[in-house]
Amino acid sequence: MPYHGGSRGEDMARDYYETSDVDAFYAYVWGGEDIHTGIYTQAGEAVADASRRTVERVADQVADLLTPEAAVLDMGSGYGGPARHLATTFGCQITALNISETQNRRHRAVNTERGLDGLIEVVTESFQDIPYEDGRFDVVWSQEAFCHSPDRTRTLAEAVRVLKPGGALVFTDLMADEGTSARTLRPVVSRLRVDELATPDFYRRSLCGLGMSQVDFDDLSEQMGNHYERLIEETHKREQELRTVISPDYVDTLLNSLSLWADAAHRGQLRWGIFHCRRL
Repeated sequence: MPYHGGSRGEDMARDYYETSDVDAFYAYVWGGEDIHTGIYTQAGEAVADASRRTVERVADQVADLLTPEAAVLDMGSGYGGPARHLATTFGCQITALNISETQNRRHRAVNTERGLDGLIEVVTESFQDIPYEDGRFDVVWSQEAFCHSPDRTRTLAEAVRVLKPGGALVFTDLMADEGTSARTLRPVVSRLRVDELATPDFYRRSLCGLGMSQVDFDDLSEQMGNHYERLIEETHKREQELRTVISPDYVDTLLNSLSLWADAAHRGQLRWGIFHCRRL
């Protein structure tokens, strides 16, 4: 059965993504499409291009299941870039579950503009309490959303619950290195309004405990430093423009926060990559 009830953590995640400054940052600097960590192949590459490369690499993990008959759940779907890529490339039906109605309004509008509203249903709900029956989806997908969960064990259990037997869970997340304490990373993660990050070992143990098989982790942690350096460069490049659409104090806070993320990544304190596993 689904879990019920909200939480302070969910409220904080919703408030974060519905803040006008945060919304403008993702739209102007990150591209407003795939707001996820990118995979870079050359210096100075556009953030949006690198982020789309990540979406393509995640999709490669489950391409055998992504048929036009497939039902896919995107947990924490943001502005809908991955959902649109899956619908356009594979023709599958996407349920885009996201807690921020601000993002969801933009998601729906772009879907309509591109003629994809028949393939993508955008639902404003929490992934702590997925409003669908057991075994509904062939693929459950998520990118950098689980870090906002106030109870990641519960979030993973919900993801597994709604998977069909033989279905796949595939996700990326911002994580801490096993040897890095939550206290060390607290200044880094404060902008996201979370207390601490999970670790790769936490996800491995939790997924195995939920009966998932073939738990694989494609470790791409070396890309984190590249990504945050590019965000810093783009923020500086567009700083004057940003100060007309974002409060000046937020721009200053943002640059400081991005530097903290870049430093932590270069010190090996952060982990990032693609988890992929199948339900027995």
